[in-house]
Order: sequence, then C-alpha cells, then structure tokens
Amino acid sequence: MDPIHPWYSLGYVIPHLYTDMDAYQFYRIAPEGMMLVTTGLDLKEYRLSAVETELPALWQRFELLAFKKVDRIALSGVPVAAALGRARMRKILREGSERTGIVCDTDLEAHIAALQHLGAARIALATRWPDAVNEALTRYLAQAGIEVLVCRSRARTLEQNKHASAAADHALALELGREALRAAPQAQALLMPGGLWHAIHAVPELEAEFGRPVLLNILSTTWAALHAAGSRVQRKPEPHWGRVLASV
Repeated sequence: MDPIHPWYSLGYVIPHLYTDMDAYQFYRIAPEGMMLVTTGLDLKEYRLSAVETELPALWQRFELLAFKKVDRIALSGVPVAAALGRARMRKILREGSERTGIVCDTDLEAHIAALQHLGAARIALATRWPDAVNEALTRYLAQAGIEVLVCRSRARTLEQNKHASAAADHALALELGREALRAAPQAQALLMPGGLWHAIHAVPELEAEFGRPVLLNILSTTWAALHAAGSRVQRKPEPHWGRVLASV
C-alpha cells in the first residue's frame, strides 16, 4: 500500500452545508488509504418540496465530484431518497452516472445492497425521524423486498438533529436499537439510518448483545464502495466496526 497517496476516493454529497459526523465516523471505520471528498446541499427540512428545491444543486455537486476524479459518488441522506421514492431516486442515480461517467449511489440503496448481501429481508428500524419519514422509508424498502417488522423512533426535525449532542445520540442509539431488537427478535438486522447520528460506537455493543448486523449510513456506503472496488482494495476494514464491513 502506498503510504503517501490515497488509493480510493469516495465522493459524498451530504444534505447540509457542513461536514462533521460524516467525516468523523468515516475515518474511524474506513481502511487506511480511503479518502472522503464531501460537498453539500442546503436541505431545510425532510419534506419532498424541500428535497426538490435542492435537486438543481445536486447536479452541480455531482459535476464537482467528477472534477475531483473520485472513484465513486454517493448521495447521503436517507430521508432525501425516501421522499423521492425508489423509482425516481434510481433514475437520478442513473442520470448522474451517465453525466459523470462515475457510478452514483445513495446511502439508502447501499443499505439495500448490504442487507441483500447479508441475506436480511426482515429488519428492525431505529431512527430520529418523524412518522412521515419512517413511513416513506418503509415503503422504499418494501419495494426492494425488505420488510420492516418494527420501528422505534425519537421524532426530531432536521434542525434539531443538526444540534444534537454526540454523547446523547450515542445513548439514544443504544436505547432505540435495544428497543427495536427486543420488540422484533425475529429481525435479521437492525437499520439505524441518519448521517447526523453519532451511532458508530453503538454498533459493536448492539451486535455483541443481539447477534444481529447493525447498519448505519456510513457503514453501508463504505461497504458498497469497497465491495465494488473488488481487487483494488488494499486493506480490509477493522472487524471491530461490525458485520457489515466484515463481509467485504
């Protein structure tokens, strides 16, 4: 492995104007030599109208990441994809790939691919989102053949999630994750989406306690990038960070 230059660059379009938890968590779980290249939108809330307002900027962000010659582009923000619906989201990703010549993905499609890879068709869901977002997400997953058996949520607005305490969010991840898995012992995996959620350190605890894979945005999106990289992967992720990355 070249100790100087990154061997892989993952382009990441995040829904807000700053980068904090996305990068913080990525550089804990990604193998050495992977680089995260971020750019942002300015999503104001989770509603479809707010998402559509940002779509013109999305094409500019795709072009910017292509100019940076990243290896893969991913759109963060599960509520963004859930609001658009699976058919429309996948159409946008196809068009993005055609425009840039680079594979375009999104956290939610990466979750689906990882769940399918793990053989998990029935899952528990834990979120920090209101019912409307959870319901749209459940419909999106159902279209991919994934059934949400139970959802446990602490409903917050986007603005509230932006200002959440990292320490409190770690505790919340443990609380909601446990509630969801105890309510659905037949669940084959736990999905805890949310790029702003500081949940990475809860993953090893929950997997050790319940014996089920736990998926976060940054885990699934990094897994998808590594899985697609195939023989280019120069170093495997640390197994400490859970079953998703251990399956690369």
